[in-house]
Order: sequence, then C-alpha cells, then structure tokens
Amino acid sequence: MTVKVAVIHYSATGTVHALAQAVVEGAASTGAEVRLRRVAELAPDSAIDRNPRWRQHADATASLEEATLDDLAWADAFAFGTPSRFGAPAAQLKQFIDQASGLWEEGRLADKPVTVFTAAFNRHGGSEATILSLSNVFYHWGALIVPPGYTDPIVFAAGGNPYGTSSTGGSEDGPDAPTLAAARYQGERLARTTLRLHAGTQALSAPDTANGVANGVANGVANGAGSELRAHSG
Repeated sequence: MTVKVAVIHYSATGTVHALAQAVVEGAASTGAEVRLRRVAELAPDSAIDRNPRWRQHADATASLEEATLDDLAWADAFAFGTPSRFGAPAAQLKQFIDQASGLWEEGRLADKPVTVFTAAFNRHGGSEATILSLSNVFYHWGALIVPPGYTDPIVFAAGGNPYGTSSTGGSEDGPDAPTLAAARYQGERLARTTLRLHAGTQALSAPDTANGVANGVANGVANGAGSELRAHSG
C-alpha cells in the first residue's frame, strides 16, 4: 500500500525549505509518494533585494514547482511549513490556504492527516503560536492533526516542541542536525499514520467485514429487542 503526501511550504531565506526537504525524506522512507511544493511569493522584488539571503534563496528555488489546489486534492496527507510571522503563518502560505474553500466545501480535505513545521529567529519567537494558529484551519477542514508529540527522543534533542518541528536562529547553515532529524521523524510519522488509517479503512470496507458488522448490528438489535420484550412481559 502506498500513500501520497504533499509537503507544501513557504521559505524566505531557506530554513523552512531545509526542514521541508527533511520532512520529504522522512515520508519517502516509508514508501510514500511525496510532492515537495512551494507556495507563490507575494513580496515585491524591492523587498527581496534588500535581504541578500532572501534573494539568494528565491533564485535558488525558482525552478521548484509551485503548489496548486490539485496538490491538495491529490494528497492523502499534508505537511505545511512556514516561518513564524509575529506568531502566525506567513502571508504567502495563508494566501494559498485561503484558496482551498472549494475543496473544503466539497469535503475533499476532511479526514486527511496533516502536520506543521516552522522556524523563528528567537527561541520564543512564536513557533508554537504559529503551529497552533494553523491548527485552527485544520479544525475547520475536519483534517486529522498529527503532531510529533513526545513520541521519540529526537523531539527532545531538537528542542522539545511537541506541536511540530521548529528551527530556532538565523544561521546561514540552516537548521542543526537534531532539528533536521526531528523533521524527518515528523514526515515519517505522518506517512505511517496515514498508512495505518488507510489500512483500517480498507479493512472496514472489505465485503466480509462489512457483512460481519451488519450481521452483528442486526443480531444486536434483535437480541436487544427480545430482551426488552421479555422485560416488559415480566
């Protein structure tokens, strides 16, 4: 069985992009089919040019395919990445998500596992708030939030954020090794959770299982009705 995972992110200077690549590696290690996508840039060139690292990353990833709503419809699970912007997701990612109302109305985003990763310059720069802010979107979708939690020692080694992997600091070298390892684990956990969900769904939809459930319900109702009749007759 193979599941499809879309890793959709926005990155200005490359930190979140590095996390996204690690999430892809983790998901792909389970045999999942993975798409790595970036959302469209909204900032003007004048703003990008003022930050050499921003310009460098924009040029380096110009050939990376932009995310579309088709990626959301295609995927069995999502991983979203964004830098923290005052404790909220970047406008670029939010703008992409805001376009998904049609899929939401059709119920095509419901019951799909989703996870979030982020980055902030300071340790208390809003990483947890950013992830929790995005979670509000997924409640509306009816998606199934899959956090890393405290389910593996690597989460502690990477700073101990149970909501999602978060990189701290503005190093030109990008996230450190424990943080990248945590992002790989998060991608693997998302894919494995999706695999288990699909396996359970297939088992429930199998004819023998369905008949067994139906017969069990029918027998239960009949037995319950018989018990009620006996109780009343007594």
